[in-house]
Amino acid sequence: MTLRVLAAMSGGVDSAVAAARAAEAGHDVTGVHMALSSNPQSYRTGARGCCTLEDSRDARRAADAIGIPFYVWDLAERFHRDVVEDFVSEYAAGRTPNPCLRCNEKIKFTALLDRARALGFDAVCTGHYARLEDGALRRGVDDGKDQSYVLAVCTPEQLAHAMFPLGDTTKAGIRAEAERRGLQVADKPDSHDICFIADGDTRGFLAGRLGSAPGPIVDTDGNELGEHDGAYAYTVGQRKGLRIGRPASDGRPRYVLDISPVTNTVTVGPRESLDVHELVGERPVWLSEPQAGPFGCRVQLRAHGEVYDCVAEPAGDRLRVRLATAARGVAPGQAAVLYEGDRVLASATIAETARIGA
Repeated sequence: MTLRVLAAMSGGVDSAVAAARAAEAGHDVTGVHMALSSNPQSYRTGARGCCTLEDSRDARRAADAIGIPFYVWDLAERFHRDVVEDFVSEYAAGRTPNPCLRCNEKIKFTALLDRARALGFDAVCTGHYARLEDGALRRGVDDGKDQSYVLAVCTPEQLAHAMFPLGDTTKAGIRAEAERRGLQVADKPDSHDICFIADGDTRGFLAGRLGSAPGPIVDTDGNELGEHDGAYAYTVGQRKGLRIGRPASDGRPRYVLDISPVTNTVTVGPRESLDVHELVGERPVWLSEPQAGPFGCRVQLRAHGEVYDCVAEPAGDRLRVRLATAARGVAPGQAAVLYEGDRVLASATIAETARIGA
């Protein structure tokens, strides 16, 4: 069946090959590049992001090579509100957000998909490394590039209008295919870090928006060890840049254990205090039939992170997860994604963590 497909083209090799595969499959494909900044030069350049003028030009050249129509859609205002401002407010609240996950949730599969559907498109095609099989979201075959984690916030209704043509191929295979297709982006480096922080200085970016807010850095007994310029600049599990004047009594490194925006306090301690045995997630999104009680599965707690055996239990509008083995440095604000084998069952935003015996 021929579908009208809107291909989101970031200017990188993955989205270019995804669009080419959709067109080769016989679909009526139109390429679109999302302009996510009113001043693209303020975002990363070169290989550092996906929001630059260079990326827009690369996307247009790829569309021309594929032989599909191409447009640029201005989503800068929506991106700033739903991704950038969310990023700042989450750090201000003592949490550690994942902006790529939020971009998928709010931009690619809400703003972009809604506009595409209103214009009569059947599906949005992206270069994510994930698979859709019989309505189920599954991991991509390339473990190192799998992006099912950051797509797990999408609802079943959104995934019903999504297309991920790259999920059955490795990154090396995609680059080789781009070369065979004559796409100039075949050797373009992958984007990395946070696209809207031009110089890569997250602490400076947050300070420029939240201002200086000095407060204490304390140990688990409440002893003051130093001072910070803003608790928002820290994340659970952080070791470097703590600005602590004296070493621990045992000479071992200390890590950020907790961030309290109410008291503007950063608490540090030994590495073993980062162990988490239980967590509570809020705003769960179910990609399978919700369970009525506790059930065994596996959980991933950060993008490309380790996967843990666990028992999950729905609790109203929350999701409780008990880990079989402790996870270390789990930060509120990240996503907990449940899997059965390679299939995504559900996701939730981590709100609370606990350590047995703490």
